[in-house]
Amino acid sequence: MSNKILTLNQMSLKGLERLPRDCYEVATEFTHPDAILLRSYKLQEQDIAKSVVAIARAGAGVNNIPVAACTARGIPVFNSPGANANAVKELVATALLLGSRGVVDGIEYVRTLHAVQDEAELNKTLEDHKKTFKGSELVGKTLGVVGLGAIGSLVAEMGLTLGMKVVGFDPALSVEAAWRLSSQVKKADSLSALFARCDYISLHLPVLDSTRGLVNAELLGVMQSGACLLNFARQEIVDHTALIESLENGSLRKYIADFPTPALITRADVVLMPHIGASTDEAEENCAIMAAEQLRDFLENGNVRNSVNFPTLQLERVSGCRLSLTNENIPKVLGNVLSILADENINVIDMLNKSRDELAYNLIDIEARPEPQVLDKMRALDGVINVRLVGDDSSLGGS
Repeated sequence: MSNKILTLNQMSLKGLERLPRDCYEVATEFTHPDAILLRSYKLQEQDIAKSVVAIARAGAGVNNIPVAACTARGIPVFNSPGANANAVKELVATALLLGSRGVVDGIEYVRTLHAVQDEAELNKTLEDHKKTFKGSELVGKTLGVVGLGAIGSLVAEMGLTLGMKVVGFDPALSVEAAWRLSSQVKKADSLSALFARCDYISLHLPVLDSTRGLVNAELLGVMQSGACLLNFARQEIVDHTALIESLENGSLRKYIADFPTPALITRADVVLMPHIGASTDEAEENCAIMAAEQLRDFLENGNVRNSVNFPTLQLERVSGCRLSLTNENIPKVLGNVLSILADENINVIDMLNKSRDELAYNLIDIEARPEPQVLDKMRALDGVINVRLVGDDSSLGGS
């Protein structure tokens, strides 16, 4: 039998090609899908069939997926961090230029001159008014980057390439991300210190309880006069009431974002784009490929990469049968599972166990294929969330 993959958005064909037709059925409707592949579809808990063992999003954010409910059911939620990073970085470069020069206003002004048919008159009119759209250069200005992950680190490097001074802040900076950063990127001790010293500030944070409304009146209040704020992360990170007040009192010169809201659309000091940060053919392909490959590796091998709710865990497949076990992160659960295998005279070849918060995940390679009743004994143990015979369709979704 093939694995059934339910797609809830149109996916790049290059991504779907990573799911071979001899092993996978991909469709927009299934009664009992094994996994879900989506982009921006707002997935509700009741939409997730009991048969689903994994969900993958072709994109970085997972606020459209009920992650907590998935975790409770032992369903890993995969995302595609970094796959759209270059696309967002290039749009941030556009935003920096729009924020430094009178490009948008200048274009709009030129369009008002459609009735001027004489070229000499047109040139004189443009010469008389072009000073209205005078801006400043980015070279020598200071760019603050809040969040130095896959996208933020690229934005920081781009700022250096443009001749800017770059200051970064990320309290959760990983060792891997730190290695990617140039030594020329200065580290701010706090958010307020970064906001106080930068001409341009670019936000690259996920929406969490700790980041919702993070850019508030207090932070905006310490910005130097004439600063420009860029938001290509998430709308919820910025307190819009405080933002409007900051724009109106002149402490913030311009706000450029990828998230239009009714209160901001008509403002001349705001440039809004229709959420196009990752809207390139290349980004969509990269995200779909990454999501499909991670989903396939989990279904066929039980391996976990780039999950937002499961620990990263990869075990090389050698021989025998493989069990995946998801359980509450409490004592004795794994020991009880191994006892069941020992009672059945099933030898363990290899094993890997990792935990994340309240969840533990295990891959166990065994010499013999266990009978269904053996799997049922494991599933009946206290603390066990689900057990799967990896790569065997008859056991998908068992819990």
